[in-house]
Amino acid sequence: MCAGSSGMVDSIHLECDDSFRLREMGFMPGARLRLVRRAPLGDPIEVEIGGAHLALRHADAALIQVRITPDA
Repeated sequence: MCAGSSGMVDSIHLECDDSFRLREMGFMPGARLRLVRRAPLGDPIEVEIGGAHLALRHADAALIQVRITPDA
């Protein structure tokens, strides 16, 4: 995903505690998100989901399956 790209969460493949934490922040299947930017060295990334801006470690983000959608 490139900065500015939008997508929809398909599934989360994290351990139970981490998955629960992300679901509380809005990472639910069907939720729309947008990649805002990546840090200079690629970790972490900033995403916008449900109006909130969140930073995710690359290792966690890699375990979230996102379906890319056309930008609206």
